[in-house]
Amino acid sequence: MFIEQPPVLFRNLYPRALWRIRQEAEKTIYITFDDGPIPEATPFILDTLKRYNIKATFFMVGDNARRYPELLERVRAEGHRIGNHTFHHFSGARHTIRKYMADTALANEYLRTDLFRPPHGWMRPTQYYAMRNKYKIVMWDVVTRDYSKHIDAPDIVRIVKKYTRPGSIITFHDSLKSIEKLRIALPECLEWFITEGYQMKIIE
Repeated sequence: MFIEQPPVLFRNLYPRALWRIRQEAEKTIYITFDDGPIPEATPFILDTLKRYNIKATFFMVGDNARRYPELLERVRAEGHRIGNHTFHHFSGARHTIRKYMADTALANEYLRTDLFRPPHGWMRPTQYYAMRNKYKIVMWDVVTRDYSKHIDAPDIVRIVKKYTRPGSIITFHDSLKSIEKLRIALPECLEWFITEGYQMKIIE
């Protein structure tokens, strides 16, 4: 559970970050994708979202956006939201504040967004406090672990069904590690969300 749905102690490391969007009446969730865009994965995800008339938020690696500008523009054109995931998928543990922020700024030359999610879901507290002055920091309430070699498509669906709740920010990945599993799991998850009466919105 620590991975799939981070506990309060971990969330408190980044107290003003967005982990879950609490709501009074609406049964709404927020689907996000990390690490794209790439031609091997992102088109399938976009086609699937379009089939169900669902919008999502894509936290993009800047270098991928640079290499595949047509995918960046397709995500925008189809009404999805874009977030920054650094230019080189930087680990906060390995870089200084200055280098980390410079890499994020480079990504934003392509992405033009005020949303940010740190790669690997972690950054140093000093990086967090510097970054939050420039971006809305978006974390997650449910991570599907679709990137793991120990997880298959039915596991992804089980994780989603077990941990999703109103207001959840749910993280998938448009990556090479995830895509073959998502070809099966993503439509099943979207159909379950619809059956359960969830609305799916972008993060504003």
